[in-house]
Amino acid sequence: MFKKKECVVMLLAGGQGSRLYALTKKTAKPSVSYGGKYRIIDFPLSNCTNSGLDTVGVLTQYQPLYLNDYVGNGLPWDLDRTFGGVKILPPYQGQNGSDWYKGTANAIWQNMEFINQYDPDLVLILSGDHIYKMDYAKMIDFHKKHNADCTIAVIDVPIEEASRFGIMSVNEDGSIYKFSEKPKNPDSTKASMGIYVFNKKKLEEYLRADSIDPDSSNDFGKNIIPTMLGAKEKMFAYPFEGYWKDVGTINSLWEANMDLLGEKPELVLDDETWRIYSRQYASAPQFIGKGATVVNATMTAGCEIYGKVENSVLGQNVKVEAGANVQNSVIMDNVTIKAGANVIYSILDAGVTVGCGASVGKDGSPDKITVIGADITLPDGASVEAGSMVSEEGGED
Repeated sequence: MFKKKECVVMLLAGGQGSRLYALTKKTAKPSVSYGGKYRIIDFPLSNCTNSGLDTVGVLTQYQPLYLNDYVGNGLPWDLDRTFGGVKILPPYQGQNGSDWYKGTANAIWQNMEFINQYDPDLVLILSGDHIYKMDYAKMIDFHKKHNADCTIAVIDVPIEEASRFGIMSVNEDGSIYKFSEKPKNPDSTKASMGIYVFNKKKLEEYLRADSIDPDSSNDFGKNIIPTMLGAKEKMFAYPFEGYWKDVGTINSLWEANMDLLGEKPELVLDDETWRIYSRQYASAPQFIGKGATVVNATMTAGCEIYGKVENSVLGQNVKVEAGANVQNSVIMDNVTIKAGANVIYSILDAGVTVGCGASVGKDGSPDKITVIGADITLPDGASVEAGSMVSEEGGED
């Protein structure tokens, strides 16, 4: 028998991340590397810990092996609990039949048994592909204060970008009267962050009805939220102010890494008042050789730099040989960039080797990011054009 929990967290981490192309060919999007020593999933898990929430279900599906191993028993995030803690929830075959998760709503519906065993009053639903620091306890307090059935976190976006998001139109008291999914002519700038607090009973009621609707996409944004609004349920928008980045595309992932650089980075990760935890593996110290040049870059344990690194983020055990040049790039773990190679405006996944004198991303720009997939070796003298996606040896996508 489980102890009652006021709130259970459900973290949607099963997305394929197809817009990240080569970076998600072998792993799920939430386990993609970020900032040299983190994974994307570190952010919602750390937010839960810092917000005092200790019962988290992580819903996995696509390429789950690395993610399952990475999360483990939740110890790095202080989520290894006898009652609660973090639990991996893959799709499974139940007595009444089941299948792969058909959508975000269906994923939660398939795991109502997990939720109900804690008899919670509230369910917090999160996405596993956003970079941000947020106190969920404040959102939960807001939800309870307004006696809401559902509360949706929103962030103000420029009006010219609003058509890329689900947009909430709200009254002066914060109540939602309209939801538009990627509207062509938005009448609001309040974008849904994909973070929801539901009263558990209401959530279960609407998920049950949705599960038997043959025309439903089984999605919160497309189905559950509009249906609840149509039924005049009490729905409120919780305003969030702070850094938030949806890293679902190559450019947004690159931009989020670049936001860590400079004298005043947009996102500060070494803030002891709101730590971002990760499962860091032991590694050797950094080494910057004589004659090396490092300008506006972050480096993680085990890096060896003998060449030039500028405006870049480096993961663990990255080696940049003498005469090599790395600029405006994101280099993940265990990458070797050999002598005379040039890497410009690129993302190199773990285990990549760039041969002597090779060129990656020449004449690139923030709009033309070059991507080399995991464990690929580029031969000496190879040339990869700006904006290319290389996911297999000897080929470009």
